[in-house]
Amino acid sequence: MDFNTIKTTMQLAVAKAQESLRHDFAGLQTGRATTALLDGIFVDAYGSKVPLNQVGAVSVPEARMLSVTVWDKSQLKAVEKAIVEANLGLNPMNDGQMIRIPIPPLSEERRNEIIRIANRFTEDARVSARNARREALDSLKALKSSMPEDDFKRYEKEIQELTDKAIEAMDAKLKEKESELREV
Repeated sequence: MDFNTIKTTMQLAVAKAQESLRHDFAGLQTGRATTALLDGIFVDAYGSKVPLNQVGAVSVPEARMLSVTVWDKSQLKAVEKAIVEANLGLNPMNDGQMIRIPIPPLSEERRNEIIRIANRFTEDARVSARNARREALDSLKALKSSMPEDDFKRYEKEIQELTDKAIEAMDAKLKEKESELREV
């Protein structure tokens, strides 16, 4: 193994942590309708649990409204039940053809709770980035005897800089999400 392989492995791990953070943030309710709110919902349909987007189309007809057009109308009750059981604070309305989901405005208490959740997601992503750094440094130390000391120090510094940039980007995403959540 050489330094480029170590660096690439680390970059992939950090990118995965950042993507996970982006996905986690997409699922946080901000008071605005977004199809990502329903991404993690699974419906009991046809004898198994399937993602909501495989039994119907989710759309955003208005700023504070989601709609789910279920392809098989016999699944309307199952979809409605799955949305209620997801504990997202949403109250779906079934009109026999589709399910409409009004997005309630967020209270200050709920905003603060969601910000705490966003902070926890960000800290988890930071920990993942730091773990990737630790693994890269461990791999680099295994190669230490076969390289000049200057190269080792330079590679060590480069790994730290990659970690710092990743954490900076995660913190920027958190600030962006917080300001989005604080908008009234």
